Amino acid sequence: MTLILALDFGGTKLAAATVEAGSREWLCYENRLSPANADALSDVEIMRSLIESVLDRRKPDAIGVSFGGPVDAATGLVRLSHHVPGWENIPLKQLLEEEYNAPVSIDNDANVAAVGEHRFGAGRGYDSLFYITISTGVGGGWILNGKPWQGAGGMAGEIGHIVVDPAGPVCLCGKRGCVERLASGPYMAQNARELLEKETHNSPTSTRGEILKYLVGNDLNVITGQIVSVAAAHGDELAREVLYKAAWALGVGIGNVANLMNPQRFVLGGGVTKAGDSFWATVRKVAHETALPEVNFEVVRALLGDEAPLWGAVALGLDVVR
Repeated sequence: MTLILALDFGGTKLAAATVEAGSREWLCYENRLSPANADALSDVEIMRSLIESVLDRRKPDAIGVSFGGPVDAATGLVRLSHHVPGWENIPLKQLLEEEYNAPVSIDNDANVAAVGEHRFGAGRGYDSLFYITISTGVGGGWILNGKPWQGAGGMAGEIGHIVVDPAGPVCLCGKRGCVERLASGPYMAQNARELLEKETHNSPTSTRGEILKYLVGNDLNVITGQIVSVAAAHGDELAREVLYKAAWALGVGIGNVANLMNPQRFVLGGGVTKAGDSFWATVRKVAHETALPEVNFEVVRALLGDEAPLWGAVALGLDVVR
């Protein structure tokens, strides 16, 4: 049987798995958290031990790789990691091919997750879709005419850095009011903290944010996007405001992309998408209000969850089997 080795170099987690062509069950799966002081060398060493474990002395027929950062898919060169230093201009495809004597296909995690959802998940049977992941950041990946589309320099799909509020807060990229600045988990947490501090300062007796403060034991530093979602679901007005702004930003971004490229489906994955019904209702409503009435599209949940990049890596591997 054809053996595919799938690798996922995530921002905080490294994962490796093996699967036989035609199967939807992992033969073997291992993951490990990337240490806080990780660099490219330590990540490669960890991944090497995971690979050894999942291969169990077998030789892979092909290797598919999802990488959390910009990648030149044509050459297999990693440009950099957004989370781990030392990855600048590393020829990862070449290194893996030499070490494991098998063809390798590699792309960035959002593109690979798009391929995974198209081949095995919510995009099956569709010729055009845009996959969006909303977690630590906001990224996107295209499937057009049934194939991944990376753009001229591999940078297509950066919906996180579409500006939806030019007067909004400054994003890490230097621009104001990006989708990512309003809708990613860490930024939602930051927005909630700032609103709480302002509320406490201006109206010491205000009850806005009480549920949020209760959930974190009054330690605002431990607020996360997920906790904001939980507080909003329990009726916290301040958390609802933050969550609404995130859903609104995402909806405006989706509506603009729908006008520009007219895909059949938007498939949303990542942690923030577990935010509950009101989040989804707002995203869909704002997206359709932003797009022209003649532009038809669906906004649906991803089906593969956190394993979308790994299953996408399987698809990449299947496509380059010698």
